[in-house]
Amino acid sequence: MTTSDLMNYSVNLQMDSHETQPQAQTSKYDGIEDALDVKTEIVKDATPTPVTEVEVTTSTKEQLKKDYEYTRGNLYSLIEKGQEAVDGILELAQESDQPRAFEVAGQLIKHVGDVADKLIDLQKKVNDIEAPTKTKEVTTTNNTMFVGSTADLAKFLKAQQDK
Repeated sequence: MTTSDLMNYSVNLQMDSHETQPQAQTSKYDGIEDALDVKTEIVKDATPTPVTEVEVTTSTKEQLKKDYEYTRGNLYSLIEKGQEAVDGILELAQESDQPRAFEVAGQLIKHVGDVADKLIDLQKKVNDIEAPTKTKEVTTTNNTMFVGSTADLAKFLKAQQDK
C-alpha cells in the first residue's frame, strides 16, 4: 500500500467512527467534548431568581453638591500649593541665575493659572446643571417667494413702510 492509500483508509476509518447528527442536535462544543472524552449537559434553572431593585439613598442634587464641594476643595488646595511652589522656585531662580530654573518657574505659573481656570469652569458647569438657561430659538426663513404682480408687491411694501 502506498502512503496515500493509508491516509485515505485512516480518514475513512475516523469518519465511520463518528456518527453525524442533525444540525439541531449538535453543539458547538461537541468537538471539545470528544477531545476531552467528557459529556456535558446544560441544565436550565427551574426557578428564576427575583430581581431586587436597589434603592438610591442620596438624590442627584445631593451628589452634585458633594462632588462640587470636593472638587472645589481640591482645586483650592492645588492653587495654594502651587502658589507656595511658585514662590520657592522664583527665589531659587533668582539666587541661582540659571535659565532652567526660570523656565520651570514659568511652567509652574502657567500650571497654577490653568488650575484657576478649571475652578471657574467648574463653577460655570454647576450653574448650567442647576439652572439651565433656555436658549432662544432662532428661526430663519430662506427661499421666500412672492407670488403676484409687481404692482401687488409695491402695495405690500408701501403698507409695510407705513406701519
